[in-house]
Amino acid sequence: MKAARKNGTKKQRGRPATGQGVQIGTRWPERTVAAIDAWAGAQDDEPARSEAIRRLVEIGLGKSVPAKVTSSAEASSERAREMAGNTIDKLKDTKASPDDQVSRKRRLVKGPEEFQNIRRDRPNRK
Repeated sequence: MKAARKNGTKKQRGRPATGQGVQIGTRWPERTVAAIDAWAGAQDDEPARSEAIRRLVEIGLGKSVPAKVTSSAEASSERAREMAGNTIDKLKDTKASPDDQVSRKRRLVKGPEEFQNIRRDRPNRK
């Protein structure tokens, strides 16, 4: 019969430690949790509650906010705006004054007043 050996380490129960920071467990009022969830839902990438709390703490401490993830739709709409501006610049009336040229370009980019309230990418004007 073999003699039992002890290696000096006992296997621990549960998940192994990750070693990635300090875990802080606190209780939050329901109104605060609802406000955090509403803030997270308003973000473009809709972070989880823990990530939203980390971002809000960084904002509160005055650190820079991590850049938001831009979707391909946002990038393509920005590119479309840029291309439209370049095309308008090529077709501008050179005889008009610079102020008139800027005013005309702004009107073309914003669109007719009838359609300004319908646009989804801009909040309704009051």
